[in-house]
Amino acid sequence: MFGARCLLRALRSCSSAPCPRHKLSAKLSVRDALGAQNASGERVKVQGWIRSVRSQKEVLFLHVNDGSSLESLQVVADSSFDSRELTFGSSVEVQGQLVKSLSKRQNVELKAEKIEVVGNCDAKPSSKIKVPEENFFNIPVFLTVSGQLHLEVMSGAFTQVFTFGPTFRAENSQSRRHLAEFYMVEAEISFLESLQDLMQVMEGLFKTTTMTVLSNCPEDVELCHKFIAPGQKDRLEHMLKNNFLIISYTEAVEILKQASQNFTFTPEWGADLHTEHEKYLVKHCGDIPVFVINYPLALKPFYMRDNEDSPQHTVAAVDLLVPGVGELFGGSLREERYHFLEQRLARSGLTEAYQWYLDLRRFGSVPHGGFGMGFERCLQCILGIDNIKDVIPFPRFTHSCLL
Repeated sequence: MFGARCLLRALRSCSSAPCPRHKLSAKLSVRDALGAQNASGERVKVQGWIRSVRSQKEVLFLHVNDGSSLESLQVVADSSFDSRELTFGSSVEVQGQLVKSLSKRQNVELKAEKIEVVGNCDAKPSSKIKVPEENFFNIPVFLTVSGQLHLEVMSGAFTQVFTFGPTFRAENSQSRRHLAEFYMVEAEISFLESLQDLMQVMEGLFKTTTMTVLSNCPEDVELCHKFIAPGQKDRLEHMLKNNFLIISYTEAVEILKQASQNFTFTPEWGADLHTEHEKYLVKHCGDIPVFVINYPLALKPFYMRDNEDSPQHTVAAVDLLVPGVGELFGGSLREERYHFLEQRLARSGLTEAYQWYLDLRRFGSVPHGGFGMGFERCLQCILGIDNIKDVIPFPRFTHSCLL
C-alpha cells in the first residue's frame, strides 16, 4: 500500500486547517490562541467545551478546550452573562478580544463579548447499567462497516478526528468495485454547519492525496499509467485543476431521465443511484468529479440530518462521484437535534440499541458532520485500475477468502 502514508499525511493536513477559499482568520483553535505572541485586543472566535466555571461577584471565569491543546483557554466574562447554562461539558462559541493575561498562570486570555451555548450538558450521569450475561463480550457483536459512530464520540472532545482501518460488508456482490473487506479513511468534524464546508474538506483531501502520491511515488504511478491506463495522467490533471461540481439528487435524477443512454436500472426519484448512473453523471459533467447532495430521507441511515423540506423530505447527505469509479466519498451532516434523532430511532425500532448514541445529544452536542473515503477506490482513481481486486494484496470478496 504505497499510498497509505501519503494519504494519512494528506488527511491530517486537510482536517487540521480550513480550505483556503473560505478561511476565517478570526476563528482560532485553543492551541493557536494560547500560542499567540502579540495578543493586543484582536477579535477572535473560539469554539469548544467548558472544562470549568468560576463565578465571582463581578466577573465570570471559564476554561474552554477544543481538544487541540492539553491546556485550556481562560475566558473572562462580565457577571451579567447567564451562568446557569454555562455548565461543565456544555459546548460554546465565544467571541471577544484576545488580550495579554494579568495572571501568571497563562500568557493570554479571551475577554468575552458574546458567549453562545451551542449544546447544553446535563452533567448528572445515569446510574442504570445493564450487563446481560451472554457470549465472550456479554452482548451480540458484529463486524464493523464503519467507525463513524465511534468517531462522533471522539469528536466531542477533539473537534477534528479521523481513523484509517479495515471495514467489512456482507452484500452478495461480484462487481469490479466491491470487496467484502476494504480499508476506509473516515473523518468527523465538530462545529460544522453546512454541506459546503464538508465538501471543501472532501475535495481538499482528494486533491492533496492525489498530488502527494504523484509527487512521492512517480515511478509506481508512471508504470500503471504507461501499461494499464494510458491517458490517466491527463485525466487526473483535468480533475485537479477544476473545482468539483455540485448537483442535487433531484437534479441528478432529471439528468438521468433525459439521457439517451439505456440503463439497466431505470432512474426514478426515491431510488438509489447505481454504478451506471454515477459514471454517466460524471461523463455528463465533463469528467470532473461531482458532488451529489440532498438524498431522500428514506434512502439514508437514521443519523443523517433532516433537511425539513417536505414534501420531498431529504437529508443533508453527500456523495462524491469520480471518473472511472463512481462513488468515492460518502458523507453527511449528522442529526445533532435530540428530538429529531429520538423520533428517527423510534421509527426504526433502534432506540434501546442506540440509547448511548442518543445521549450524546444531551451532553454538549454541536452541529457536526463527516465522511468516509474508500482507500482502494482512491487508488483505482489515481492509478486508472479498473478492478478493485487489483489494488489490494489479498482481496476478500463473496465466496473467496483464501488468506
